[in-house]
Order: sequence, then structure tokens, then C-alpha cells
Amino acid sequence: MAVGATATKLHPTPAGARRPSMLHLAAVAVLCSVSYLLGIWHHGGFSAAPAGGATSSVSIATTASVSCVSPTPTVLGGGGGGASSSSATLDFAAHHTAEGMEVASVPAHRRYEACPAKYSEHTPCEDVERSLRFPRDRLMYRERHCPSEGERMRCLVPAPKGYHNPFPWPASRDVAWFANVPHKELTVEKAVQNWIHVDRDKFRFPGGGTMFPHGAGAYIDDIGKLIPLHDGSIRTALDTGCGVASWGAYLLSRNILAMSFAPRDSHEAQVQFALERGVPAMIGVLSSNRLTYPARAFDMAHCSRCLIPWQLYDGLYLTEVDRILRPGGYWILSGPPINWKKHWKGWQRTKEDLNAEQQAIEAVAKTLCWKKIKEVGDIAIWQKPTNHIHCKVSRKVIKSPPFCSNKNPDSAWYDKMEACITPLPEVSDIKDVAGGELMKWPQRLTAVPPRIASGSIEGVTDEMFMEDTKLWKKRADHYKSVISQFGQKGRYRNLLDMNAHFGGFAAALVGDPVWVMNMVPTVGNSTTLGVIYERGLIGSYQDWCEGMSTYPRTYDLIHADSVFTIYKDR
Repeated sequence: MAVGATATKLHPTPAGARRPSMLHLAAVAVLCSVSYLLGIWHHGGFSAAPAGGATSSVSIATTASVSCVSPTPTVLGGGGGGASSSSATLDFAAHHTAEGMEVASVPAHRRYEACPAKYSEHTPCEDVERSLRFPRDRLMYRERHCPSEGERMRCLVPAPKGYHNPFPWPASRDVAWFANVPHKELTVEKAVQNWIHVDRDKFRFPGGGTMFPHGAGAYIDDIGKLIPLHDGSIRTALDTGCGVASWGAYLLSRNILAMSFAPRDSHEAQVQFALERGVPAMIGVLSSNRLTYPARAFDMAHCSRCLIPWQLYDGLYLTEVDRILRPGGYWILSGPPINWKKHWKGWQRTKEDLNAEQQAIEAVAKTLCWKKIKEVGDIAIWQKPTNHIHCKVSRKVIKSPPFCSNKNPDSAWYDKMEACITPLPEVSDIKDVAGGELMKWPQRLTAVPPRIASGSIEGVTDEMFMEDTKLWKKRADHYKSVISQFGQKGRYRNLLDMNAHFGGFAAALVGDPVWVMNMVPTVGNSTTLGVIYERGLIGSYQDWCEGMSTYPRTYDLIHADSVFTIYKDR
């Protein structure tokens, strides 16, 4: 009997009818058993790898009840909020009956048609055509502008012709299939800058960049001579205007996890290239809205010729960088106007113009109470203070920008940026680190985060955090026992956790060659994203009633714990 089929009514055997023999009954039992097992296999119940080594995306859902059955992903249904999934059974029954409808009248599965081929890179909230309706001022049209109800597409985004499974990590850092991201624009525009080359049916990523023609590795080594990149004190980084994310790609070998972002603009598909390489990245832009990260998130932020006008709009964009930098964090700038005396001719700008720009940036950094640490060659580095004791005293002399008042520092979902300094938590001594000092990596991954230890997150204790860490270690091991390819090295690289909570799922996998984008829904307790960053992990806010700021086909495995529960009333 097919799963979800109407039950057959049983009638008494008519008089004189021939009763079935034991042999017939045995045959029917065998056939039913085979049919049942085939049904389990059809719905992803067996975890054997597909024939030929082909890889497919996997969705793992742990909820109180899984109500949607998809024909494509493998779905693991199990304990919701705090229950362990180790004793859960796989449920393949249909659950699509409407209220008041008899079980015997189960409707047919809803099917979605494929979108036209031109939508193979569809990004719902960064649609190029829709963006043209919005103001060009400060690149506001490059921000998130999600479709209205009448504009939403109800079709499956197709892969481009000739699509291949991406190369496994670490090979993917340096090579990708041309058919997967069929854009040559950057290979022409950035040909002399060593970003990306076409090699017949592949792209090659030499690791170069506009300001690091000798490669990202050598450039990072130069930065490491100026600030401590090798002792575990720097773990999370932000790359603004990332290109193809070579800076973030080469930081990974140094145990530094970078969130790279760039707009969907004339540099077609740069974020898509980054994700195809197996490097964390999102579509994003500094414009009018806050970046979708909490305050005090990143140990360092970076701009290498990112073309962001840091000195304009009362220093609004540097003020936003200040919000998301942790106390004592670093801001690194290379490219115009740094070292303008050497490069002004090549940049086709006047000495006076470049000098004025640098002086303006220096002035903004000073009003934020940053200290300039070094300027060596093409690299300049500033450091944010560890607390605001001196900075608040300085407001008696430096009136602008003022400190923000009555604004949640972590709120960052369509919240507008303001030209004011986000105040750090209060301290009692000038030597104290505001918000609490973080342990070095890797100890900070499992240590109780300062936001929890200080009681800043209501209702969460140290013991709850420690138990959550242990629970997700058990669950991750269970997932690997259920999905054999999950534990195969190189099978998956880019993972997405739709409801990351404290980041326990990502923490349990930190020893595997994968990275996890930890999404914290804007409904429910969104304060936990700050905890995730304090652990040395990365993520973003997200409303799952809207499209995510990423390209199609960029995640190998999607994990969902209690997502349906928190959105059940929407």
C-alpha cells in the first residue's frame, strides 16, 4: 500500500467463497514487506551514498512534528526543543490533512514547476530588476528589497546547464566549475589583479587581490606582523566588499573565520564565487540599514580597496563598523587613500584629493576614540578601545558623534544606521574589557560566553549552556550515524543552521572540514546571536518568511531545529 493511501475496508468472506491458502497469505506478506521497504528507501530512509558518487543537498529537521514531506531532501524528524533525537523513529506517514477532513481524503502532494532558465541565479530580496525602483543615493537600491505577495515566485530555481557538484574542500578554494557560475566578467575586469582565471571548463583562483597581487597568503602574513593573528586572540573577521573572498579563504588555514560580504552589483556573482569555493559569504552592502550582525561581534574588520566612502555621511559607515567590532578589535584598511604618495598616478587621482580623504578618515576614527596602531606600506590599522571610560569623558570636548541612547545595540534587521557611537557595557576600572574578556581560540568555543556568564540573556544560565553543548555533540554524532555521507570527509562543506540558538550544532562540527552559517530568526529570542560570535562562530539574523541573502545552490546541508514551531502562527 502506498504511503498516505486510503485504507481499504474489510468485509466478511462470502459463503462458499474459497479461503486463501497459507501459501497465498505468506506471499502477500512478503510483497507488502518489500513494498514498505521500497517506500522507506524512496523517501530517503536509507543513508547509503547515491550511485556514482553523486552528491545532493540534505535537509535535517528536528521538530516536534515534521509536517512537510519533500520529495528531494532527506528529512530527519526527531525531538524538538530539548528532547534528544537518539530515540526518535523516522516517520514517513503523510500529515497533510486539513482541520475537519477525514484521513481517508488526503489530498495529493503539491508540486512546483521549474522556474524558467533565466532564474537560475534568482535572489528574491536582491532582484536586479526590482532594485531599480529604489533610490540610487548611498546605494540604497542594492539593499534588501523583498518581493510583495503578488511578486513571489512559486517555482523551483533550476541549475544552470552543465552544472557539476562543486569540488571538495580544500581543492575548492582554488578551483570551481565554469558551468556552475558561468560569468567571465571578473576574469576580464580583474585580469591584471590575479583574482580569477578561466581554464577551459574551470575557474582558477590564484588568491590575488587588488591590493595583494602576490597573493592573499603573503598579504595576511604582512598583517600578522602588525597585529596578533597567530595566538588565538583573533578568531572572527568581517571582510567588507570582499570580491571573491580570497582574504577569507586564506584566513581559514590560520583558524580565523571570516564573514565576507559584497553587493549584487556590476561585479557579477562575486559572492556566488566565494560560496562555490566553500568560503563563508553573504550578499550585503553598507548603505542605510545596519549590517545584520549583533554589536561586539567581530575581532577584526577589513577593507581592501572596497570603495566604501568611509569619510562621508558624518562617518556613518565607520560608526557601524565600530558597533560590530568587539572591544579592542581592529580595523584594517588597504587601498585608496593609504600609501597615496606611491599610488596616486595609478589610481588616477590627485595628491590633494587623496590626502584630504585620508585626513578625513583619520578624523572620523579619532572621534570614535580609535587608536591608530600602524601604517606600513599599503596597510593601515586602527584599534577600538576596550571600554568607553575615556571616550565618554572626551565627549565634553568632541561633541560629534554623540553616544546613542535608547537603541538596542544588537538590533539589526532593517534597523537604520545612525551617526552615533554604540555605547559599550559599563566597567568599573579603566583596565576592564567591556562586556567581559573573551578566552582565546579554541578555548572560547566551549567556555561559557560572557553574555551568559554576566546574566545578560534572560533565563539562560551557565549550566543550561553547558548542557546544550553536550546535547548537540550527541545529536551531531547521531546525525552521522543516520546519514552516512554526513560523516564522509569532503562530502559536505557549506552548512546552514536555520535556528542556531547558541551555535551548538556548529560547535559540535568544528573539528570537521565544514563551516556553518548560524542563522538566528528575528522571532523568538534573537539575543543569542551575540553568544554565537563570542564562541568564535559566525552567523546572521534572518526572517524565514523572506528570502535569504544568498545565491541558489550554495549550501550542501540545511539543518532546522524547531523552525516550524516558531513560525507556526505566521
